[in-house]
Amino acid sequence: MTRIIASLAEISASYDALFCDLWGCLHNGKQPYEAAVEALRAYRQAGGKVCLMTNAPRPNQYVIAQLDRMGVPRDAWDIVVSSGDAAQEALFQGAVGTEVWHIGQPKDDGFFTDIPEGFEDAPAITRVDLSEAQGIVASGPFDEENETPEHYADRFRDALERGLPMLCANPDIVVDMGDSRIYCAGALAKYYEELGGKALYFGKPHAPIYDRARKILGLGGDARFLAVGDGIFTDIEGAEDQGIDSIFVTGGLAAEEFGDDVENPQGDMLEDWLKRQGRKPTFAIGRLR
Repeated sequence: MTRIIASLAEISASYDALFCDLWGCLHNGKQPYEAAVEALRAYRQAGGKVCLMTNAPRPNQYVIAQLDRMGVPRDAWDIVVSSGDAAQEALFQGAVGTEVWHIGQPKDDGFFTDIPEGFEDAPAITRVDLSEAQGIVASGPFDEENETPEHYADRFRDALERGLPMLCANPDIVVDMGDSRIYCAGALAKYYEELGGKALYFGKPHAPIYDRARKILGLGGDARFLAVGDGIFTDIEGAEDQGIDSIFVTGGLAAEEFGDDVENPQGDMLEDWLKRQGRKPTFAIGRLR
């Protein structure tokens, strides 16, 4: 049975490092949650390591710049690892070819233009029209505020006829931007697969992003990790697949499922919902604090 906790400090001494999600846990896409910031600061001051692990489709330097603009202090974390980091390596290894059709926005251009270390001599990646592409890279909808995956039906069917693979730079299905819910690249990839296409994933819940985080943190093989997140099929499923404990933040994407008080989920509602999802996080908390 998932244990509901009131604060990270209740259980944090049992872990050497946190894999902490961003959207819905540390910030809402526009501003940080101050209680979450203070919880991470306190954990680090007690000797723990904090890896901010995000399915953002951009290399981590762009995520860090966004956190800086948002006002998240750098003493709340040690490293940032993004889905964009892990997926970018696969791109420059040729996972979907060198001529690709990009579904995404200009804010994701760094995924293509910032060459990752060790790939300076790799074949150049060129963005082309769908008709000329060897593969697809999805970092998000062209118009994330108005488009749904179904807007891409005709173009996806054309891609399927040519057998094009899709590299998904962000496995999230949706995120909350302030009070608005928007589709992510994961929704496009899921729809492409439903139509019969092949999609490649590198962010949560898939192993490459965790492997990358462990390597950078450089902790010993007996290190104890704890994942924190509001995505039941990304953060929590990923933690289960990795064999590590997790805290499910109920006040994020699924907040309306657990009662009227976002800060204090109702235990019976939580257990019923988790059973339907087929997931068993170790702990749950209303908001990270």
